[in-house]
Amino acid sequence: MSERQALRRNFRAKRRALSRELQKQHALAITRILTNSDEMLRSQRIGLYLANDGEVDLTPLANELANRKKQLALPVVGQRREMDFYRYQPGDKLLPNRFGIPEPAPGASFVEGRSLDLLLIPLVAFDAAGTRLGMGAGYYDRYLGRLEPHMRPRTIGVAYSIQRSEKPLPAEPWDIPLDRVVTEAGWQRGD
Repeated sequence: MSERQALRRNFRAKRRALSRELQKQHALAITRILTNSDEMLRSQRIGLYLANDGEVDLTPLANELANRKKQLALPVVGQRREMDFYRYQPGDKLLPNRFGIPEPAPGASFVEGRSLDLLLIPLVAFDAAGTRLGMGAGYYDRYLGRLEPHMRPRTIGVAYSIQRSEKPLPAEPWDIPLDRVVTEAGWQRGD
């Protein structure tokens, strides 16, 4: 087993070990922090995700942002293993992809990556430098890598504080560091 695989296994187990009640409390705390952040106040078009495998549930945040008339988008994984974003509003029809993760149904409007102001990204672990350890498929790094650096949205990793690695995480040349990371305990990077 590689170092990255071992780290993923360890941090995913920590994340899944949180009780549903604690996950819900943390998600609400993160919603409060993000809702009042300068990035969120300045952003009109926001990419986010729907929780899977113990990730922070952004449903309360999506509902709040929709009430504030923000334009939201969710990722869709295509047949060629490329990810793109499509318009989403809470209540829209969603269909599970091959991983069982709900995605906007066919017919949803495509969202250009360079038009997003902010992208909220799930993760398995993070470190002080903004290195993100994801699930291992590289979807977010490839998505961001297709955009010129000056055209990329600001990136905020969303996690529980137990997902912070005190040691630097291994990184590959194609890994794109996060601009900021938020947990229930507040900003962990970039404040």
